[in-house]
Amino acid sequence: MEILPREIRMPLDEVVAVLRDLNEFVVSLDRLGSRQAAGTADESTVGRFVADWDVARRLASARHVIGVALDAQLSEEEIAEIDALCDRGRFYGSEGAGGSH
Repeated sequence: MEILPREIRMPLDEVVAVLRDLNEFVVSLDRLGSRQAAGTADESTVGRFVADWDVARRLASARHVIGVALDAQLSEEEIAEIDALCDRGRFYGSEGAGGSH
């Protein structure tokens, strides 16, 4: 399967909201990793962050925003190809992904 290069348009306010959330997660997780390396945080700290900051819902919202834009601009065949590629991802708790990913 090959996805050919092309542009997908999205409303700027939605892109900014997704980027803001992703930036918060990346910076916060980096800081948590540094704290773990320094011994001032443990695995439960990351779990509290994920729960307290509603990370799963916010990431699902980001995925939805991108999915809506793709659905509006691509054919059903292209969407099916993208879905198949996404299904090949690594998922925590899946066989082969192990507990460390």
